[in-house]
Order: sequence, then C-alpha cells, then structure tokens
Amino acid sequence: MTAGHRLGIDIGGTKTAVALVADGSVQAMRSAPSGRGASGVVDVAVRLAREVLDAHAPRARGRGATVPVGACMPGLVDPVSGFARHAVNLEVESLDLAGELSARLGVPVAVENDVKAAALGAWRLRGSWSAGSAGSAGSVAGVGPARGSDDRGGESALAYLNLGTGLASAVVRDGIVVRGIDGAAGEIGHLPVGGDAPCTCGQVGCLETVASGSALARLWPATRRRARDPFAAAAAGDALAGAAVDVLCTGVGLAVQVLALASGAERVVVGGGLAGLGAPLLDGIRADLMRRARSSRIIDVLGLPDRVELLPADVPVAALGAAWLGVPDVPRLAAVASPDASPDVALPGERVG
Repeated sequence: MTAGHRLGIDIGGTKTAVALVADGSVQAMRSAPSGRGASGVVDVAVRLAREVLDAHAPRARGRGATVPVGACMPGLVDPVSGFARHAVNLEVESLDLAGELSARLGVPVAVENDVKAAALGAWRLRGSWSAGSAGSAGSVAGVGPARGSDDRGGESALAYLNLGTGLASAVVRDGIVVRGIDGAAGEIGHLPVGGDAPCTCGQVGCLETVASGSALARLWPATRRRARDPFAAAAAGDALAGAAVDVLCTGVGLAVQVLALASGAERVVVGGGLAGLGAPLLDGIRADLMRRARSSRIIDVLGLPDRVELLPADVPVAALGAAWLGVPDVPRLAAVASPDASPDVALPGERVG
C-alpha cells in the first residue's frame, strides 16, 4: 500500500469526480460528465481513476503497491454486497459497483451511497472549511476544530443534509455512518409534514416537497423567473421568489430541527446543489431557526442557529468520504479543493448529483 494514499470516486447524477488523497491533502482531482447505464457509469469512473493514478501515483504503482479505493453513487447502495440499485438519474437499475470497479482497477473497492459518503467526508473534515478562508477553486481552507468541538477534535455525531433536486441526509456517529433499516436512516425527505404537494415517493406533503430544488422549482416556476438566483430575485422585489425562498428556508429549518432532535446530531452541515446559493440561504435557514427558538424554550436551549453551517461548493466532500470508506483512523484533510475542481451549483429545477 502506498503510505497515506487513497482514492475516492464520487459518481454523481451529472458529474463523476475522482480525488487522490495523501499526506493530509487532496493531491489531485479529475471530473467528467457521468456515464449512463451500468457500463457507462463504470467506464467513466475507471477512466478518471486511471488518469489520476497514472499521473500522480506512478512510482507507487510501479513498485507493485496499491492505493485503497472507495466509491459512492446515488441509489440504494449495499456496502456489504457491493451492489447499487435504483439510481434513476444514472439509468442504473442494478449494478455490481464494487465488483466491476475492483475487477477493472485491480484492487478491492469499498462502496457506499453518495449522501452517506458525503456525511463521512464532512465528519472527517469537522468544519475545517470554516476555520480559514476559502477563495476560488484551488484554494486551501485552513485547518481547525469545528466550533463547539470537544477534546476529541469534533462532535461525536454530525448530520449531513443534502439539498439537491430532492432532500436527503445521513448521520455519522463517532466516525461510523448510521445505516438503519436497509440503509434508510436519514431519509427525512420522505417524512410527511403536511401540505398537499405530491412526493415522488408516493406520499403527499413530504418534507422534500418544501425543502429541495424541486420544491423551489414548483414554487418559483421557470416561466416566472427574471433572475437565476431566487434570493436575488426576492431582494429585487419578485414576490413569488420571496414566497418561495421563505418556504424553502422554513422547510430546511424544520429538517435541521428534526435531525437535531431525532438523531442527536450536534452539528448539521448543509451541502448539495442548492448550497451554491451561498450566504443568503444560510442566513435564511438561521433566521428560521431563531424564529423557532423564540417560540419554544425547548428549541431555544439547543442553540440550533449556531449548529448549522453551509459547505462551500468547491469542497468535494463525497469523493473525500469515499476515499475514507473502511479506513477507521485518518487525519483531517488540510486541502479541500483542487485546481481543476468544478463545483456543481444547482439552480432551481436543474438535476444535481
């Protein structure tokens, strides 16, 4: 094994990214549009992995050493069998992800669902992106313990909330991903909270129908938009955009409250395509949490506004989490962005990985 090297493959609904991690930093990263269908998905992932390894770890490979590899993708991913199922956006019904990647890369490959891998990546980073200043892609975020961390260098439980076309979350406790029944732990997007909007899962009024890109697209239709950013449109006087972002921030605030109360998460990290909306989104979420705190002493004592943060768009958190799959003790990364990293910023109604 190459000392300190590991490779993470993040197969998203729109883009596949591969990151090589070594010496506490991202050494290299490559990305390309994801393939479609089982063979296409694997072809793109293998090509990118080989490009990264051939360019940045040739000496180690020449000595016969191997680099540990982990991979993640959307859908129902079983880390034990290695199979991925029902990844609709990738046109994959069933794929032996671990088996196919292992056979073509020549090393065992650990696999996981993309949101759960991202949660693991966020837990390993422990808020280091907020301890320093991150500028353009290629910048290096400072390393430091997350706010409110304990002597072990971070919270024992952290939740990752993925705001994309849909809504999903995952919880990591003491470095272990909480899986639940059939890996369903964290699927709070399908918790019915009221309303009459149908959900893709078949229920009505799910949390996803008020806290996701699809919710924003429904509430602020493309035919009514005068700007790409709903917060900018709302500030410019677009009443429909203003109502839509109010619903979105209220829904995400509810998701944060649910995660804190039900999972015991001490910090909630918000990522996914909608995280590209930046500070206005975070401000809106925190404003909703403060409103909740003013009306309830139980919620007030939780200090939720200080426990939620937004993941910068240039942090390849799912690829980093994939690199750590099955690796119990790895130092935090110092670098969380690479020179050729191209973040997915999802606008309302667009597909995200």
